[in-house]
Amino acid sequence: QVQLVESGGGLVQAGGTLRLSCTASGSIFSINAMGWYRQAPGKQRELVAVITSGGSFNYADSVKGRFTISRDNAKNTVYLQMHSLKPEDTAVYYCNADIRKYYYSSSRYYWGQGTLVTVCS
Repeated sequence: QVQLVESGGGLVQAGGTLRLSCTASGSIFSINAMGWYRQAPGKQRELVAVITSGGSFNYADSVKGRFTISRDNAKNTVYLQMHSLKPEDTAVYYCNADIRKYYYSSSRYYWGQGTLVTVCS
């Protein structure tokens, strides 16, 4: 079984900072891309940032220059450092990872349970 567990969400004032973490555990042979998505009330889930195992990354235009994604491959952990938070960043943030459980299996995407980020003005 594979699990993704997020932490670090909470309530912050506009302009503030939060750091999200997500650790993958269980039967894992390798992890390809890891990323963060978010879903605001009444809206569709959207990509926030993604990082490959080699360190290449991509961001949504709305967070460029404010959010930084990074990962620690030895710990199977991905981070999202969020600066200059805005009320419109309020959402449930979900961790996502493309994981291969065994050397002979194909990879598939797994999701965390989500962590709530609330930015008040």
